[in-house]
Amino acid sequence: MFPWPEFPFAFYPVAVAAILLTGIAKGGFGGGSGGVAVPLMSIFIAPPEAAAIMLPILCAMDLFGVHAYRGLASRAHLAILLPGALVGIAAGAFAFGALPVDAIRLLIGGIAVAFALNRWLRVTERLAERLASSPRPPGRAVGAFWGAVSGFTSTLAHAGGPPFAIYLLPQKLDKTTFVATSVVFFLIVNYVKLVPYHFLGQLNAGNLAASLVFAPLAPAGIWLGVWLHRRIPEAAFYQVTYGLLFATGAKLVWDALAG
Repeated sequence: MFPWPEFPFAFYPVAVAAILLTGIAKGGFGGGSGGVAVPLMSIFIAPPEAAAIMLPILCAMDLFGVHAYRGLASRAHLAILLPGALVGIAAGAFAFGALPVDAIRLLIGGIAVAFALNRWLRVTERLAERLASSPRPPGRAVGAFWGAVSGFTSTLAHAGGPPFAIYLLPQKLDKTTFVATSVVFFLIVNYVKLVPYHFLGQLNAGNLAASLVFAPLAPAGIWLGVWLHRRIPEAAFYQVTYGLLFATGAKLVWDALAG
């Protein structure tokens, strides 16, 4: 029998909403707001716990995506991005192990606010357009750098999408290859993250028990995303989720600084 963590009551409805939102984003809207879960859950529990609960659930979600896009990813671009991502994962693991909880909360809150502003100000798209306008697409050094940033933010908050896109969008891949490469990249990143999470003690019995209990929400969220994809505009969905992400990130930054 797994020991159950002592979470505050308010954590449970927030966790349910966070996991469903992640599934909806992955299933119906390309996963662009998948980084909302850890910041939301970190309001009520320690960020390392929130990240650890989400990781096995994300690993399960990734299997659905890889099956759908099997054999369609760009191996050449994965070979450029993944070595940097490994460095970023190591840096993120070091941060989890070395920094106090409030410092982690500040980092995750800052990432959440930055990613919301990035969406509204189109920073990723502007950078990608600038890189795309150069005579040649971004090379190995640029790919390794943004792969490292993606690995770092993914380790802390499961939010590696924008840095990944800054490198890959200027490559001008067709839509299917882009999505397939993204799916395979984040599957590998998420499964690699299991190693440092394990050695840091984040995948303890209590967190794994919580992951197991919340796991049925993953396919439910993906199915709901597919259903909503046909019924609500993408812009409306992202307006709500990025507003929530910004508010959550600001609350985490405030709590960290006030603590």
